[in-house]
Amino acid sequence: MSTPTDRIVRHSASERVNHWLVAILFFLAASGGLALFHPYFFPLTALLGGGTWTRILHPFIGVLLFLAFAVLAARLAGDNRLTASDLQWLRQAGDVINKREDKLPEAGRYNAGQKSLFWVMSGTLFLLLVSGIIFWQPWFAPYFSVEAIRVAVVVHGVAAFILMAGLVVHVYAAFWIKGSIQGMTRGTVSRAWVRKFHPAWHRQITRGE
Repeated sequence: MSTPTDRIVRHSASERVNHWLVAILFFLAASGGLALFHPYFFPLTALLGGGTWTRILHPFIGVLLFLAFAVLAARLAGDNRLTASDLQWLRQAGDVINKREDKLPEAGRYNAGQKSLFWVMSGTLFLLLVSGIIFWQPWFAPYFSVEAIRVAVVVHGVAAFILMAGLVVHVYAAFWIKGSIQGMTRGTVSRAWVRKFHPAWHRQITRGE
């Protein structure tokens, strides 16, 4: 199916399905993790069928989350390499917050903020996987010392907090920058949107056309 000339494909159908699968798995994993972390969040166990099922399913959901993100990351890693221009973009955080796009270095398919989140997610999900395996009862924990398990629990908690904080920023930015959500729902964005927020990518697309 052809795309209108005023629309540009931002994400393919398979990328969008992959993204929303990651989002759903993250929501379930985070809900289960919070429920196991503190009694205040125990009502969240209802999402996974109660306390016992939450304890059983949480690590399996975590593994599925890591695998689903790994597939997405393999497809998008090339567009998320940080460059010198990206580092300058990050240094001009004030211009980002005040929406002075004309003062920022030109962004490619993803800007430096999006790229940073990509690598934060990659790193924290890896830490969550490794640390979670270390204290996963009854399968793997018996192979590790008590000290290793204690360290893994702390690493797991810190990585989870960083990941959740990063995704809160991600969701906020998606609503803050008008037109962004369409790229992950409809798959396309307006040509004017690309020209304004991702001018380097717009030039690349124009050359390709």
